[in-house]
Amino acid sequence: MALPKVNKMLLEELESMGFPQARAIRALHYSGNTSIEDAINWIVDHENDADIDEIPLVDVNIEIGSSQSFPITEKMIIKAHKLRENLHKRKEEEEKKLEREREKERIKAGKKLNEMKRIAEENERQRNIALRKAEKEEEKRAREQVRQKLEQDKLNRRSNLGLPLEGHASVKSSATVVPKEKRKMQDSKPVYTVKKVDLLRECLRSLKRNHQGEQDRVRRAFETLLIYVGNVSKNPDEEKYRKIRLSNPLFQDRVGSLKGGVEFLELCGFERMGDFLYLPREKVDITVINSAGFVLKSAMTNPFFGLLST
Repeated sequence: MALPKVNKMLLEELESMGFPQARAIRALHYSGNTSIEDAINWIVDHENDADIDEIPLVDVNIEIGSSQSFPITEKMIIKAHKLRENLHKRKEEEEKKLEREREKERIKAGKKLNEMKRIAEENERQRNIALRKAEKEEEKRAREQVRQKLEQDKLNRRSNLGLPLEGHASVKSSATVVPKEKRKMQDSKPVYTVKKVDLLRECLRSLKRNHQGEQDRVRRAFETLLIYVGNVSKNPDEEKYRKIRLSNPLFQDRVGSLKGGVEFLELCGFERMGDFLYLPREKVDITVINSAGFVLKSAMTNPFFGLLST
């Protein structure tokens, strides 16, 4: 099989009239290479064929039509002009259809993007609400502890001065002596696990107490820890955010050298693996990570945080 051989003169005339080469070759081949008029009539009859712009394959021994010139009549020119207009209109319709499809895809993508943005904003709003609630609770607990301590100090001063204690409500003291028999009963009771958020909060309080007088250093440690847990919260599948080199000078300066810094990350799920702190993907607890973020923000914004131990 080979490409069909057609009358070159007729082919050039058809091309000069605006017909694509493939369509002109097909028309000449199937109309017998006889005349321009026959070729145009063939195109008129087959312009809606799906393969009209494909060059056919034929036997290599096919004969070539006459090469003599054929006159182009006014009727041929009109037909050719009409065919070109039809071809142009069809191309315009196809382009409009493609543009409509593209516009639908753009609208669909825009709606999807807006929905993702709405969900992200709603999640951020919920996180802020939870953070404000946690901060208020932390501040309330701190104020109550301060009040109890002041009340206890007042009672102690009255007692030292020999003044009566009547009219004052008793205040619970962390140093209350428990009878030996009662201690035995307490020791026999089962020990319940403390909530993880309380452990996280107490770890930060301990870090702050262990480094009193180093407020800037403590705050920088809290900020660095917040970056670590924030990266894991936003990108739990990214291993680079779940792996910290212990020997990294920046990490050591900001977190590792402070008593309680590494322990806080371990409470978040990080594990020591050689020279690294590593948080396996299957052990990522987003609830714990977000709680760690809330506690860190509270530690940086609440002036009562760490003032007294729980």
